[in-house]
This record gives sequence, C-alpha cells and structure tokens, in this order.
Amino acid sequence: MRILVIAAAVLALAGSVAQAQMGAGSKRHGNDAKADNKPKVDEKAYRAALERIPEPKEKYDPWGGARPSEPAKKSK
Repeated sequence: MRILVIAAAVLALAGSVAQAQMGAGSKRHGNDAKADNKPKVDEKAYRAALERIPEPKEKYDPWGGARPSEPAKKSK
C-alpha cells in the first residue's frame, strides 16, 4: 500500500511539472485570432523618422574609455 501511494505521488508531481512547462492548452490555442490585430508598420512614416535623426559630428568609439586616445610613442 505504501508503494502505491508513493508511486501515485511521483506520477502527480511529474504531471504537474510537465503541465507547467507546456502551459495551459486553452490559452495557447486562443492566441491565433489575436495575432491578426497587430498594428501595421507604416513604411513612409518609418523612413521619415529615420531621416529626422541627426548625423553625429564625431564617430562614436565604444572602447574610448578602455584605451588611451593616442597610442603611446616609443622613444628610441
């Protein structure tokens, strides 16, 4: 009897873990109708927004703080 209870508990825990990984089935299938409601991207507005971004005066150096700005000169 003890073995039967332990086996039932192990199966219940294994099933709950699998359910947590898979998620709820009704929620997963219900998202297909909502996928069509995404806003459409307006290409003309996107390109106009990109043109409004100003060009940088200096080239950006992401490693500028990690290395010296000028290489060290070797003396002869």
